[in-house]
Amino acid sequence: MTEAAPAKADPAQTHVALEWKYTSPFVSCRFDPTGQFVFAGAQDMTVQRYEVATGANVSLAGHESWVRALGFSPDGQTLFTGGYEGRLVWWPAAAAAPTPACSIEAHQGWLRGLAVSPDGKLVATCGNDNLVKLWNTADGALVLALPGHTANVFSVLFHPSGQWLLSGDLLGQVNQWEVASGKLVRTFDGKELHEYNGGQAVHYGGVRSMALSPDGKSLACSGLHKGSNPLGAVQDPLIMEFDWDSAKTRISHAPDAKTIAWRVVYHPDGFMLVGCGGTDPLLLFFKSDADKEFFRFKLPNTARDMDLHRDGIQIVTAHFDNHVRVSRMTPKPA
Repeated sequence: MTEAAPAKADPAQTHVALEWKYTSPFVSCRFDPTGQFVFAGAQDMTVQRYEVATGANVSLAGHESWVRALGFSPDGQTLFTGGYEGRLVWWPAAAAAPTPACSIEAHQGWLRGLAVSPDGKLVATCGNDNLVKLWNTADGALVLALPGHTANVFSVLFHPSGQWLLSGDLLGQVNQWEVASGKLVRTFDGKELHEYNGGQAVHYGGVRSMALSPDGKSLACSGLHKGSNPLGAVQDPLIMEFDWDSAKTRISHAPDAKTIAWRVVYHPDGFMLVGCGGTDPLLLFFKSDADKEFFRFKLPNTARDMDLHRDGIQIVTAHFDNHVRVSRMTPKPA
């Protein structure tokens, strides 16, 4: 029997298909690589696991602060979580009742982001101590500490080759590191993603997420600009795309909205998907040659994170109103 072709993603058909309510607001979310589960970090310091097919829920407790960073081994068997207390934790992702398999104090202050290498042997972390660190996933040993940033580091991303690691900070600087040696290779200048407000005396913005295009030719960095009232969360979203070969800005996407671009991912079909929260909670869809989106979907409530399922159809969002929601880019059932 021939296997049925997967459904084609149609952003114009996006609709909320599933939602799960919890007792605390959510700050992060990811599908696991198998596509079976959604993991979401909540403000009560737990991670909630939802089975996509049934909604069955399991709680993971092992942090003493919010869990903003989530990642997985390539086979999906191990979940890595990073909390604002600075702790990095390993979990058996599919266990009936997951408990920490390994826990280390990885950063002084907030651990803001993590990424797992394509071969699953390393996990990279970053945080408010301005450091990027590489850890051995087998035993939790520190492999390298990379001190090349002068501001809080918000996000990390491995190149698909495994040869390079990218890290983005509060000032909009993206460093490209050689993984084997820890050598700083070059930087990408994303200073448009940084704001300094003299009246409130705060630095604001930063590289909130990064993604590489499927063809490897573009690096996208998301965040904000026009932060006229940072403490009041008054800003506009901004997504900068860099040419990978030259490290020069290729195009900046600046949608008309009062929000922040928390996460950017590339869809296998070639368009870009951006999850935004704040006053205008949105899913935005961009083509690579246009500064404005070709479609926007209004989410029901402020979103703090977003992820794309491996099927290219389902999108999960983590919300302030205690909900995790799964939207689908296919027609609603009749």
